[in-house]
Amino acid sequence: MAQLNIGAIKDLGGIGGFTFSSGGITANGNLTVTDLVVDGNISGSSNYLIPNPSGNNQKYLGTNGSNLQWTELSIAAGVRSMQVWTSNGTWSRPSGVKTIMVTVTGAGGGGSGFQESGGAGGTSQRQVDVTNVSSVSVTVGNPGGGTNYSGCGGNGNSSSFGGYCSASGGYGANCRQQHSGGIGGNGSGGSLNVYGGGGGGHGSHYSYGNHHAGTSYWGGSQPSSHGQSNYAHRHQSHAAWGAGGNGAQHGNRGARGREGVVVVHEFRG
Repeated sequence: MAQLNIGAIKDLGGIGGFTFSSGGITANGNLTVTDLVVDGNISGSSNYLIPNPSGNNQKYLGTNGSNLQWTELSIAAGVRSMQVWTSNGTWSRPSGVKTIMVTVTGAGGGGSGFQESGGAGGTSQRQVDVTNVSSVSVTVGNPGGGTNYSGCGGNGNSSSFGGYCSASGGYGANCRQQHSGGIGGNGSGGSLNVYGGGGGGHGSHYSYGNHHAGTSYWGGSQPSSHGQSNYAHRHQSHAAWGAGGNGAQHGNRGARGREGVVVVHEFRG
């Protein structure tokens, strides 16, 4: 059988063509192929070659502006999830989460009689880079209890997200000054720190039913009543997180404040 050994095939101009060396074929110039069938691996150095997919499960093909590369799905923008705490616990970073937005609200202070009501817990909000954080301790404040006239309603306790941000609870009615509503708590450590609303002071028979406690970042307090005994106290869970406890008519018992809350919005990237 005849065999032809050559080192190159050139075009008529002696410029383009193919070079043969060590079992390889090199095209000199542009190579136009109508149909290409590859039975093996494609290798080499080119901005147009797809990188090896081995070990890149759950990644997508992107570019850094110069080269193609496999990229983590976690860098996609947007909210991944949200977690809410109404009692103490621990936040653990979900897979792919790099940034979180934390909102912390302290508990509300308790109300008293003659419409004297508690202040709401303060609120703090902060964005945190958690790329290198695995977990954070979460503390949620308990509310101050309601009392009868002319006692001092209990003060609400603070809530916090580790050492990143915290919010103090609202004061109970009659605690800072007799016949006065409780002062609202305040946020600390956040990019946004706000006071909770203050509670209402001493009222009269003619203003029964027209009183409310301190409003928190999340909303208002329990309902009030003109002629129903211990009405707010009997509906004291019907209030927004961190709201102050509403006062009662005459010497009836005021409502407790509402528990604090910690909310974490979790973002990819």
